[in-house]
Amino acid sequence: MRGSKRMHKSKILSTLLVCSTLTINSFSYAATAYSKDDYLDKINPPDDPNVVVILVDDLGFTDLGVYGSEIKTPNIDRLANQGVKFSNFHTSASCAPSRAMLLTGVDNHLAGVPNIPEALPPEQASEDNYQGVLSNNVATVASILNDDGYHTYMTGKWHLGKTKENLPYNRGFERTLSMADTGADNWEQRPYMSMYDHAHWTKDGKEIQLEAPFYSSELLVDEMIGFIDSNMDDGKPFFSYVSFLAVHMPVQAPEEFTDMYLETYEEGWTALRDSRYGSAKEIGLVPKDSDMLHHDFIDDWDDLSEEEKEFEAKRMAVYAGMVSAMDYNVGRLIDYLEAVGQLENTIFIITSDNGPDGASMADSEIQSMGYTHNYHDLGEIGSFNYIDQNFASAAASPLTYFKFYSGEGGLRVPLIFTGPGIDKREGFQNAFTHVTDITPTILEMTDTEAPEGRFSGREVEPITGKNLTPILKGTKDSIYSEDDYVGYEVAGNLALFNNGYKLMLNRPSLGDSEWYLFDIVNDPGETKDLKYDNPVQFQHMMNLYQRYTKEKGVLPVPDNYNQIYEVSQKIGRKKLGNTLVVLILVFLTTSIFALFGRQKKILYKETEKIS
Repeated sequence: MRGSKRMHKSKILSTLLVCSTLTINSFSYAATAYSKDDYLDKINPPDDPNVVVILVDDLGFTDLGVYGSEIKTPNIDRLANQGVKFSNFHTSASCAPSRAMLLTGVDNHLAGVPNIPEALPPEQASEDNYQGVLSNNVATVASILNDDGYHTYMTGKWHLGKTKENLPYNRGFERTLSMADTGADNWEQRPYMSMYDHAHWTKDGKEIQLEAPFYSSELLVDEMIGFIDSNMDDGKPFFSYVSFLAVHMPVQAPEEFTDMYLETYEEGWTALRDSRYGSAKEIGLVPKDSDMLHHDFIDDWDDLSEEEKEFEAKRMAVYAGMVSAMDYNVGRLIDYLEAVGQLENTIFIITSDNGPDGASMADSEIQSMGYTHNYHDLGEIGSFNYIDQNFASAAASPLTYFKFYSGEGGLRVPLIFTGPGIDKREGFQNAFTHVTDITPTILEMTDTEAPEGRFSGREVEPITGKNLTPILKGTKDSIYSEDDYVGYEVAGNLALFNNGYKLMLNRPSLGDSEWYLFDIVNDPGETKDLKYDNPVQFQHMMNLYQRYTKEKGVLPVPDNYNQIYEVSQKIGRKKLGNTLVVLILVFLTTSIFALFGRQKKILYKETEKIS
């Protein structure tokens, strides 16, 4: 029987790989279909559920079809409509801190990742918990599950450390294909910023060279299918963490996906923000009587020339195409699990690490990296693309701000749970939830005991997130009480959540370093500051925030600190360092040749004397 199972497994995997090869040059939008009748001898599901965590990079609050978007995401929508969709889920506004909290259930400061390492100011670098890499004082959910008999696999962006001991292969994942940087090119193994010498891809803890061309979303699913398939016979459940590069810059997508949206964004970013606002109210994602701000830092679409409008519309079309291409490959993973009889026993968790990215890249940096940035090949091999703050504000609609900022547009993202033990729910679940809740929920749903103070012979921080299973099973509407609070700080942008209220402060350039108080249940768009109308709640939350900073070891940022500027400074220092190295080499080479020439002349003169 074991040989028969292996034969059918190989047939399934071969079919998937053939389809993958074909889609490199000619993508077909519909996910590959597999007939159950073709694979009658299925692998029996394990007693415990499999878990698949899908983390999208820089996905906006309304970027999924099921969250009111015009972007086509039928495979994720299919999963979402079979489970629970959350509308009040919060993460960090920056990638690495979110990933640390998601994988550990511990606040990012205690987990060693208070900020992305590329943006840490030197004034904070002396503190042990301010290194920007996942500390050894936390246990990952992968480590805990692996210790309890689960296979654990990871593909995609890691960004929690580059040294051997900090790679995912040594943090609980038994098979990995990971990329350690903030981002990388999606078509080739190349860095997208000059601060990186190369794109740091590793497989099972060892640096590798990927065969190009590839497309990142397809590659990551191919590898994950291979990992899962390699151990399908042994009856053990698996934990799968697929961490897409989509839709982080450089925003790139196969032409067939981009072409689907070439006429979609011709009315511009303000029209899109308004349209998504209307959709969000219509589907119940936000209250029907809630308001939305129009940011004063957003450009006026009508001020653009027709050529500029065409270019900007295509930039967003590539972004939408990248989201759809990601969803297409999620569909391939779903179809594989269905074909091998594992889908009904698999829990899916789908979310984003933060809101959409409003940053832009200087043309000089793009050119120095050898990229093009023109209309014709935007999003394709060798091209650099991003959507900047104009379309990012639309991707986060109807929320304020976006990635890096502590407005709801930076912190509030989609969260979907579906699978065995999870009730199918119409509409959206509006209970406040947090990224630290994911690990304890996984442990509860897999009947795995959480470590209490020690794990694998070392002291570890206790998990502080909450178990969401009462909400997922429909026995409770919320799991945070009136007294519970969750604090947030990354790069000096601050927030605290308590009893439906949110305290918020954002630093320049887009913020004003002032505190605000919002009722984010009824006013998710953060349009009405309540600090003067409700001074008691405001002061209560200010006190809670001070408690939070002491409990988590939060350090203040320097007065003149700016996260984007810090990254730019490091890029500049890297370039200056490279330039100095070149100048020194030129100087040494010139000096050596000059000295060699002088020595030849002296030798010639001495020879003349002897003659």
